[in-house]
Amino acid sequence: MKKVLIINGPNLNLLGRREPEIYGSETMESFLESLGATNSIEYFQSNHEGAIIDKLHSVGFDSANYAGIVLNAGAYTHTSLAIADAIAAIDLPVVEVHISNIHAREEIRHRSLISGVCRGVIAGFGLDSYRLGVEALLGA
Repeated sequence: MKKVLIINGPNLNLLGRREPEIYGSETMESFLESLGATNSIEYFQSNHEGAIIDKLHSVGFDSANYAGIVLNAGAYTHTSLAIADAIAAIDLPVVEVHISNIHAREEIRHRSLISGVCRGVIAGFGLDSYRLGVEALLGA
């Protein structure tokens, strides 16, 4: 079975502690455990733009082992042309996800630089946004 790589960007290592009124109180680790699909999901988180780009490059051409990538680029969603270029350069489909509804938040969060190069966008369903992204890539 092919895997899905979930990539989380800056500050998402603080899920469960950071602004629970926006991001909830569950950690990413406990959420991934609750999915029960640990052999079909790989997880990577970095606060560094270059590390996220390196990960996209290292997996993005491996269609033999991966069905696609679920990406929550965090604040880089709104600022990183470099991540958008990396997504455009790879072969695997990328689904952009957000825990909160970015269109109901501050004006700067309304614009995504990566949406145009992603297969689709899922936002506002809490951590279930990740589950929906994984299901979209695995055809569930």
